[in-house]
Amino acid sequence: MNIGIPGSGIVAQTLAAGFLQHGYPTMVGTRNPAGLADWKSATPGAQVGSFQEAASFGDVLVLAVKGTVAAEVLRLAGSAALEGKIIIDTTNPIADAPPDHGVVRFFTGPNESLMEKLQQEFPASRFVKAFNSVGSGRMVNPHYDAGRPTMFLCGNDENAKKTVSGILDQFGWEIADMGTAEAARAIEPLCMLWCIPGFTRNEWTHAFKLLR
Repeated sequence: MNIGIPGSGIVAQTLAAGFLQHGYPTMVGTRNPAGLADWKSATPGAQVGSFQEAASFGDVLVLAVKGTVAAEVLRLAGSAALEGKIIIDTTNPIADAPPDHGVVRFFTGPNESLMEKLQQEFPASRFVKAFNSVGSGRMVNPHYDAGRPTMFLCGNDENAKKTVSGILDQFGWEIADMGTAEAARAIEPLCMLWCIPGFTRNEWTHAFKLLR
């Protein structure tokens, strides 16, 4: 299964390295492929191309960009390259504004989510929210003495969620399926909660655990 990652920041680079480590051919998509030359040379097996090339390459896509440009990046990838694809949506709707006492600001309201907006604009793609509630340093093979942390996911397509759950299991996560895309209204704000200890106490290594 090929992985295409529209995005070139630390989240995209971390997940790309993780997919390569777990044996998935992977291409990162960016506006400026030359800007990733050093990273590519330091990451065995990594491929770099445009957003459209990465989207066409991937059987599964991982959207790893700022929430403010998520829709624009998918438009640049092109509807033909997105059609029918599973898109793991790692994005959060963080506004271009400073945190308020450690709480990041969202550009969405409480009864909407960024993933729902993306699913509505690109209905032929199968979005699954994941990887948005933890920092990049713990996304791949996280280790905690208390056991596997929990990754919350949601999406409208059951087969897509099964595929993403398999990836998350390989990456060392326990999976909590919260249902359809509407659940992203609750999952995306977990980013707010996760960031508070970071901005207020410089603590960035935690993760969530759902106890049953």
